[in-house]
Amino acid sequence: MNVCSIIRVAIVTASGTDRRLVGAGAKRADWIDSTKKLLLDGVNYFQVVFTLPSELSSLALGNRRAIYDLLFASAWSALKQTIGQEQGYAPAALMVLHTWNQQLEAHGHVHAVVPGGGPALDGSGWVKSRRRNSSPGDSTELYLVDAVDLRRQYRDHFLAGLTRLRERGELQLQGDFEYLEDDEQWQSFLLKLASTEWVSYIQPPPQQHDSQPCSADHVLKYLARYLTGGPISEGRIIAADQDEVTFWARAGKTPGGDNQLVPITLPTIEFMRRWCLHILPKGYTKTRSFGGWHNRRRDAYLERCAIMLDAIDAPLQEDACEFPVLSDSLQAEGDEVPHKACPMCGRELRLIDVREKPSWYEVMNSSSRPSWYQRLTVAAENLASPSQHRIESAKGNFVALATKFNARSIPPHPTPG
Repeated sequence: MNVCSIIRVAIVTASGTDRRLVGAGAKRADWIDSTKKLLLDGVNYFQVVFTLPSELSSLALGNRRAIYDLLFASAWSALKQTIGQEQGYAPAALMVLHTWNQQLEAHGHVHAVVPGGGPALDGSGWVKSRRRNSSPGDSTELYLVDAVDLRRQYRDHFLAGLTRLRERGELQLQGDFEYLEDDEQWQSFLLKLASTEWVSYIQPPPQQHDSQPCSADHVLKYLARYLTGGPISEGRIIAADQDEVTFWARAGKTPGGDNQLVPITLPTIEFMRRWCLHILPKGYTKTRSFGGWHNRRRDAYLERCAIMLDAIDAPLQEDACEFPVLSDSLQAEGDEVPHKACPMCGRELRLIDVREKPSWYEVMNSSSRPSWYQRLTVAAENLASPSQHRIESAKGNFVALATKFNARSIPPHPTPG
């Protein structure tokens, strides 16, 4: 909590708000506002997707943090190595983790926004990504790196990291994967994964009618559809009751899915099970920045890019061209907290209190929990009982409570005049 010393108004910041409780529109707007600072006009931005094979998406359910951390790290290592070797510039990336497909099954993958250019690693100036045999003056071709080489680098980095996790005892091999405790079975498992082509694809930025790439703002709005939101939006749900849920899903198995939508119907309990597959570990960060966009080197990287693109409007200081070396060994900068301004009078706010947001477990097991939660807990206990009569009774109570809650929460549609 901050307080304005001029008008004595307390300003409560909701930095700890659970983003799953915010509407998709608000999340999308927040993402656009925070990301637009990274994008510069005159640069092409690509979407790159790295996907886990189905076997590893299933293994990740028992190793969420370890596998998803490895997914981020392997995707970045592949991008950094491939761009550095093929294009010769300092790369950057913003990645977002998704764990679902259109039918809500386990399908771990990351979407990455990657600039198609950057400061040359040898300090010679700005480098725009292009094919090796293309003309340096060709501004129409949209190319990042060789897609086959990228996906193979990604596969090799991931399998090497997976082996390290098992050697350190950090990989939980239980249930269907218990057989992988055997060394011979593990080697066969790795060989099978190493002999297949993994799914990774590069999507160029959208183009205008004149075949020129869209501006940074247009690219951002286009990518926001992919990088924000949860496993399923309300707009995709066709119908739902206590027995079944029907929702729209894209058909096909091609990357990104086909444009055709087909209705999918699941038992309600199966729909809930699939949705719960995508609950991440507490405090897990599903959006991460790498390379030049990493928090500790972002300002220096963007300033260098802007100077090279001649895109700075304000006058430069004398030392503006003196940049630190772009490397992964940069030390953490100062921990100084930026001052916040009062939204009403513009004066500086004075910090008077800092409180940790309680977890949902603490809230729901305290005296402040909502009254309906206790009744739902009883219903859940009845569902665990082997008695069919108690199961049907609990399901009926749950449906009645949900109907009553929806009736209070959703305003009625206005009657046509």
